[in-house]
Amino acid sequence: MHWLFEAKKRYGLQIFNYTITSNHIHLLVLDSDENVIPKSLQLVAGKTAQEYNQRKTRKGAFWDDRYHATAIETGKHLFQCLVYIDLNMVRNGVVGHPSQWVHSGYNEIQNPPSRYALIDRKQLIECCDLGSDEQLRKEHRQWVEETIEKKEYARKPELTESLAVGSKAFVEDVGKKLKPNLFGKKIKKIDSHYALREPEATYNVSFEYENELLSPENRFYLDLNIK
Repeated sequence: MHWLFEAKKRYGLQIFNYTITSNHIHLLVLDSDENVIPKSLQLVAGKTAQEYNQRKTRKGAFWDDRYHATAIETGKHLFQCLVYIDLNMVRNGVVGHPSQWVHSGYNEIQNPPSRYALIDRKQLIECCDLGSDEQLRKEHRQWVEETIEKKEYARKPELTESLAVGSKAFVEDVGKKLKPNLFGKKIKKIDSHYALREPEATYNVSFEYENELLSPENRFYLDLNIK
C-alpha cells in the first residue's frame, strides 16, 4: 500500500480500487497514459521484492511473472468490477464482509481519509457515471450488501482473464486496436457483459487452491483492470 501511494505521487497513478492478498493483487486503475501503469507496477513490484528479500535473506522477484491487464468499460461495467474486487476475500471465505479486510479499498471508499488517500474519488465518480460522493458511497454500499445477501459473489473469470469487458461496441473497439495480435481471440456474451477472450485452452486449468486464479502459461499474480 505504501508503494502504491508512492506510484500515485511519482507517476500520477489513478487508483479506483484494490485488494492485496498474500500471493496476488487486484488493482482497478485509470489508463490515462501508456507509461503510467508500467512504471507504477515496476516500482511496486521491485520495491516489494527488495524489502521482502531483505527480511527473508533471499534473492529474486516477489511475483513470478508480469501482470495481466483487462480493459473495463466505464459506467456500469466499471462499477460491477469495483464491487467484484471488494468481495475477493469474501469469495475466498476469509472474511464475511469486505470492511473486515483492511488491505483493500472498501473502507476508503466508504470513509475517505483526510490524508494519504490511495483512491482517486473524483475520477472514480466520473467514470462510474455517478453524480456525487454521497451517491458513490450509497450505491457502493448497497450493491455490496445486496451481493453478499444474495450470495452472488462467485468468481467471474471474464473480469480477470479477459482482454476487455464491457458493451459489444467497446470490446470490438479494443479488439480492433489489438490487431494483428487478435488471432484466436473472440468475443463472448457473459451475463450482462461482453468479453474479449483468448482461446478456451488458456483457461479452465486445474491449480492448487492458492493458485487457482492464475493462467497456465503466465502465472499472473497481479490482475490489473483498466479503463
